[in-house]
Amino acid sequence: MLYEQGVEKATLAGIAAAAEVPLGNVYYYFRTKDALVAAVIDGYRDSYDALSAELDQHQRPADRLKALVRLLAARQDMFARYGCPIGTLGSELGKQEDALRAGAGAILAGLIDWAEAQFREIGRDDARELAVALVAAYEGIALLAAALRDPGLIGTEAARLERWLDSLAGPGQEAARSAGTSGPC
Repeated sequence: MLYEQGVEKATLAGIAAAAEVPLGNVYYYFRTKDALVAAVIDGYRDSYDALSAELDQHQRPADRLKALVRLLAARQDMFARYGCPIGTLGSELGKQEDALRAGAGAILAGLIDWAEAQFREIGRDDARELAVALVAAYEGIALLAAALRDPGLIGTEAARLERWLDSLAGPGQEAARSAGTSGPC
């Protein structure tokens, strides 16, 4: 409900009704909406940890990055309806100065850090900038697709991102990394 309705509109009473449990049960575990949001952030963090572990199963860093982009494309209908779960939550909490905002932001920062490590492994000196660009494109297209209710935008952007990744991780990049040089940037 937090994802579909947003933090502001969701109520503990509505969550109890959707879960078909008495409101007292929800209050037993979550005394406030903020406590519930904190639990959702913890769940998102666990999901992102599992996702990065899954992506890390790919041998080559370029394949890991492309697998992330394919995940975006696979969720295009959901993202076009509600946006990226953590990006949407981060945007909602972005105006606050508290632990909830920091927690949501930390997940996105972790995704950037993960992508940076992939670009570094490819041998890119500009790994941080590329990681930020990738996550910005990922989050931006999710926001745009949700605003326009157009899942096709995500498929188009995912294809563009895959071509972009191919151009960055060409054979010269990985060969240069193996030789101990950074290659052309």
